[in-house]
Amino acid sequence: MNLKRTIVIGIAVLFSLVLVACGNKDTEPETSTSKSVGELVDYNIVGTDPGSGLMQATNQALEEYELTEWTLNPSSPTAMTAELQRAYENEEPIIVTGWSPHWKFTRFDLKYLDDPKEIYGGDTEKIHTLARMGLKEDMPEAYTILERFEWEEEDMASIMIDIEDGVEPEEAAQKWVDNNKDKVSEWTDGVDKVNNDKITLVYAAWDTEIASHNMMKIVLEDMGYDVEMSIVEAGPMFTAVADGSADVTLAAWLPITHEPYYEEYGDNLDDLGINMENVKQGLVVPTYMDVDSIEDLKE
Repeated sequence: MNLKRTIVIGIAVLFSLVLVACGNKDTEPETSTSKSVGELVDYNIVGTDPGSGLMQATNQALEEYELTEWTLNPSSPTAMTAELQRAYENEEPIIVTGWSPHWKFTRFDLKYLDDPKEIYGGDTEKIHTLARMGLKEDMPEAYTILERFEWEEEDMASIMIDIEDGVEPEEAAQKWVDNNKDKVSEWTDGVDKVNNDKITLVYAAWDTEIASHNMMKIVLEDMGYDVEMSIVEAGPMFTAVADGSADVTLAAWLPITHEPYYEEYGDNLDDLGINMENVKQGLVVPTYMDVDSIEDLKE
């Protein structure tokens, strides 16, 4: 009888211990082993061209938001996008300096981190067309077309996506021109054709600018121009137009991204106006990351 009672008591105690253990497991906070966003990415931000306005704005953001533990790593547009794609395909955390329009926003589910201090300029950033001094007198027909040129983010994105899919840039641009004759005619209406006059376009090798300059090359060639294109870094791009070794660039992101170059060379440039509005830049993350604001990076 005593033995039987002992066995019963032992079973009851064992059962109670099992319940307690299970209860502790179920109620243990899931956040006990969670990491901050900074820890998840080793406090690293994947940057782009060193010296660009975007990188300067990001360094300012680190200071203004007191992100003292964070490091901004210079890169290039191509390397940054490759790193983003690798992380995205593996659903890994990553923070990059980003801008739009860009094909990455079509291919990946991304979001900008809120910037309550507006370090990145809010909605002020636009793309300008810049020409060398004297182009209006030397090439009035081209000048008129370039001065009229403006298009939408969707126009540029359609060319960028085709290029990313493996279509040659000029072929992708030709496709857009063929499908948008009405828009092109607004730029060329009443403009006389020329006879093989040479014009040089210069641009940085960004996906956005590869799209726009290949498109404009076709438009100008259809008007009789012999178009030469030169791909350089952002600094030499501004230098070339300012000193007259190139005639025009469609790739000036102002007032932030290319601010240092415009401050240095702006007095020797003819600003033909805005060719695209509603462009944006800032810190970009995949939407699967649980962070919404730059301020959240302090946690």
